[in-house]
Amino acid sequence: QVQLVESGGGLAEAGGSLRLSCAPSGRTFASFDYMGWFRQAPGKDQEFLAQINWSGDSGTANYADSVKGRFTISGDKPENTIYLQMNSLKHEDTAVYYCNAGRRGDHPYWGQGTQVTVSS
Repeated sequence: QVQLVESGGGLAEAGGSLRLSCAPSGRTFASFDYMGWFRQAPGKDQEFLAQINWSGDSGTANYADSVKGRFTISGDKPENTIYLQMNSLKHEDTAVYYCNAGRRGDHPYWGQGTQVTVSS
């Protein structure tokens, strides 16, 4: 069983930046086809943000329109680690941010989430 751990959340001012990280909690030999970021704000459905689809050690990123141009996903496949650089933060970016990872056709693993709060 793989446990993913998110870190880097916290409080930011509107217009500011935060960088989230996601990695397995311990040593793992798992190999993922994709890793991604989601968020869930109070009273709202979970929202897809960005995903890296791995091919070898390189990846192709895709983004939700709501964050395109402000958020950047990156990662290190050998380390099973991804990052989410969030710039020009808005109050409406306040949410719990989750990462997931998996192999195509299998259920993904999920982290426990990290809170991001953006003051207006």
